[in-house]
Amino acid sequence: MRHYITLFALLALFFSNSAFSQGSPNYKGGFKIKFDDNDNKYVRILTWVQTQANFSDSRPDDQADVSFQLRRARLLVYGQLAKDFLILTHIGINSLNAQNMDPLGADGAPQVFMHEAWAQYDISDQITVGGGLHYWNGLSRLNSQSTLNLMTLDNNRSSWATLGLTDQFARHVGVFAKGNFGKLQYNVAINEAIVNGLDTNPLSDTNAVYQGANILGTAEAGKTYTGYFAYNFHNLESNFLPYKVGTYLGTERIFNVGAGFFHHPNGAIIVKENQSVGENVNLFAADLFYDAPIGENGASLTSYAVFQSNDYGTNYFLGPYSSGEMLYGHFGYLLPSAKSTTRFQPYVSYNYTFIDASDQDRTIFGLGINAYLNGHNSKLTLEYKSESFGTINQNTLSLQAMIYL
Repeated sequence: MRHYITLFALLALFFSNSAFSQGSPNYKGGFKIKFDDNDNKYVRILTWVQTQANFSDSRPDDQADVSFQLRRARLLVYGQLAKDFLILTHIGINSLNAQNMDPLGADGAPQVFMHEAWAQYDISDQITVGGGLHYWNGLSRLNSQSTLNLMTLDNNRSSWATLGLTDQFARHVGVFAKGNFGKLQYNVAINEAIVNGLDTNPLSDTNAVYQGANILGTAEAGKTYTGYFAYNFHNLESNFLPYKVGTYLGTERIFNVGAGFFHHPNGAIIVKENQSVGENVNLFAADLFYDAPIGENGASLTSYAVFQSNDYGTNYFLGPYSSGEMLYGHFGYLLPSAKSTTRFQPYVSYNYTFIDASDQDRTIFGLGINAYLNGHNSKLTLEYKSESFGTINQNTLSLQAMIYL
């Protein structure tokens, strides 16, 4: 682990003269092709890559403790011919490593696939509606987290609360509405539930399984309903796109209080009297987000806290998903700097999850530091994470490099 800490420090020093902002000062709105002078006709292109070196103390004996992976490689394009409608497409690949690569790049597990594709229309200044494969998720801020400007190394996994259970990689096919009423922002959606989800556990009379759409059919368990509402006490955040900012690095003063829900009638199945019986899945969350500059030398605070109540069915448990309650929070401090040089941001995160199906609770502690070489556009992150659940105690150390254009 000392080698990774040393490498991180050397890279940070090497780039210590880089310019800084939330995005690069050279970025200036990114790659945007304009077709008129009023900014009503345009196409914008974004691309980003995140690559990691990971150390774990709990790998099998026949596997190396250190591994490398391509965490994300994405391409996102959106545009419009008039200000009243927009189209967006997003493709990419996730978590490509030695264990799942294919020798010819044809049949490996992580493939380039469609993350999102939707169209939307402005009905009024307060209401926009749309449909397709979309990311207008409800429940909490982290359930629509952007991966371009995370503060922690990655998102709190349990906050992507339906990933693979009812959706395709945190995206549903459905219809949505979103907008603002003053400082109150909202987004709501009605979506299809995926039939072939991740949960393939056998039916049980003691533990629910998330197979309602598959077993009961889509007429009875095929739709999900979700929404998120946030009140902006200071500056009004943009909700032009669904991707929630992780940290503004002192460029905005934001204080939001939010609440959301996810409802899936008969989404879960349990056996009663030798019959498959549907159980409603109900998730609720309330969260706080605060991000603001401090003083005159560029310092800033970023903090987030969420309480999430999870009812996936009776005694449900599958990896990061479980019926019970979750408390999660993170806190970061962007160190002051009188000059526009590389910026450092130490942070801490903590997850405590109460699991109905177990007398053991899960805790996840994270400690890390970001080095912003050119704002979020060029960033290094070093993070230590410790996860404890029952007899499992797993420790990992990760170094990630990210560039986005």
